[in-house]
Amino acid sequence: MNATRTAAAGLTTGWLIAVAAQAGAQPAKPERFGLGRPATEAEIAVLDIDVGPDGAGLPIGQGRAGDGAPVWAQACAVCHGAAGEGGTAGPVVGRGQDRPTVGSYWPYATTLWDYINRAMPRNRPGTLTAHEVYGLVAWILAANEIIGEADVMDAETLPAVLMPARDQFVPDDRRGGPEVR
Repeated sequence: MNATRTAAAGLTTGWLIAVAAQAGAQPAKPERFGLGRPATEAEIAVLDIDVGPDGAGLPIGQGRAGDGAPVWAQACAVCHGAAGEGGTAGPVVGRGQDRPTVGSYWPYATTLWDYINRAMPRNRPGTLTAHEVYGLVAWILAANEIIGEADVMDAETLPAVLMPARDQFVPDDRRGGPEVR
């Protein structure tokens, strides 16, 4: 019986050594795996939706606070509260310094458009039309008393909105290293 166990242990040890040797002799990883393909210009264009502080990238469309109110009630209020006061998601209305809201923290109105367009509503990001996003932005800005209820937000007027917190941010003008501008 001991001879059988010794032989089995020897075979197991030999097998483990052989497997370990093969694992060490694996070929080098290739530089390319041959998977996928380069993205087409059309595919890149679909994802190239960023909007800068100067409004570069804003699409055609427009909206007023009244246009955004029903969209807010249907798509946003469940998380942000009926009046934007906050709920399961943070508040977007309020001008006090005690909490970051659109009215107290955001430096550019175009950033609001960009964020809503690409990330909201949370359960269906990217599904709102440009008109719906302009309306929502107008509703939020009007609720924060930054614009009037009847003001039209579009690619020309939105970049011109002066946000209350704009002067609280310092432009990064450092030089001497890799820069992203």
